[in-house]
Amino acid sequence: MNDGSAWIAAVEAVEASQSSFFKFITANDSGETGGHQAGFHISKSAAPVLFKREFFKGEFHEEDIQITWQDGFITDSSIKYYGRKTRDEYRLTRFGREFNYRERIATGDVLVISRVEYGVFKAFVLKSEEEIENFLDTFGLSPVDSGSIIEIARTHVEPNEEDEFAEFFKTLGGEFPPTELMSAKSRDIELKVNDKEYEILSNPDKKILDWTASEYRLFRFIEKSLHIDQVKSGFSTLEEFVTLANTILNRRKSRAGKSLEHHLSFIFSKNGLPFSEQMVTEENYRPDFLFPSIDAYHDTSYPRKDIIVLAAKTTCKDRWRQILNEAENLEKHHLFTLQQGITNNQLDQMFNANVQLVVPKQHLFTFSEKYRGKILTLTEFIGTVKNVYLK
Repeated sequence: MNDGSAWIAAVEAVEASQSSFFKFITANDSGETGGHQAGFHISKSAAPVLFKREFFKGEFHEEDIQITWQDGFITDSSIKYYGRKTRDEYRLTRFGREFNYRERIATGDVLVISRVEYGVFKAFVLKSEEEIENFLDTFGLSPVDSGSIIEIARTHVEPNEEDEFAEFFKTLGGEFPPTELMSAKSRDIELKVNDKEYEILSNPDKKILDWTASEYRLFRFIEKSLHIDQVKSGFSTLEEFVTLANTILNRRKSRAGKSLEHHLSFIFSKNGLPFSEQMVTEENYRPDFLFPSIDAYHDTSYPRKDIIVLAAKTTCKDRWRQILNEAENLEKHHLFTLQQGITNNQLDQMFNANVQLVVPKQHLFTFSEKYRGKILTLTEFIGTVKNVYLK
């Protein structure tokens, strides 16, 4: 099923399942790290989808299961828990020679596993950026939720957040707030609840993930508060239902990218970096960030080597080439993404096109080890900018 409809089938399977999870496929999962065993590492948070009970250090457990993949191919596979001294992990393994594991599975794809019943599962591998984003948007998920159980009615709110969310909702007058206000309020609440403002300077990689997750929770809280009564009371016509569903889905699609930009902008400002946002370079292109300014970019006497451009994309499997036209006068482009894992081939193409990838430090492990030293963390990128402009 490679016609772009795999995400729809995955959505339907999740909605009909007992329980499901999704994860971005890492370089270790796909075999790009050179490992010989084909299989997926499963986070502890997703383990309840596969296993009936929790396991503990000192145990080893293995179960045979059956998986039906999106094209109808069935594998007799195995789920394992390794609780030995040097290992404390869950894995999904054994697919058979006819499965063509390395042809089906690539770093950066999204794996969706749905439980029909214990021991019987459906699985989907989403490959295109559009499929992945459509699937995540349908359930109001973010890339930072990778490895999590998919809650059909996502009502999860972190401890001490709910009162803050509710107070903010009261100020909205029954309307969704603009994306900039939503991002700002989610930062305010996260900083108030966790009281770690110093991390904006000391650990911006952690902060960008904290704020992305916090904003998704706030977004879902507001979404539920606005629409739950209408959903419970039902619809008088099919058109009413479709209109509301489309409104919700389109809103989910439109806010994700802007959210990332808002949080990065705040981090850059707090770190004292000089920059311009969304300013026209040429042919009406608007790169997300230009350092030190748009004026410097248009000043032909300003050294080109001292101008840095950064694009921000939630995922970047397929559309990273779009950034190459955003600042034609520069040889090198930087790209920040929440994407977890990209194939070695795609990374080679990026590096050959002088695209410098920037990711949260916590996501480095999802890339092939031989490329990790070529990828900047957000902290390292900020340091690079400071070295140029704040000497």
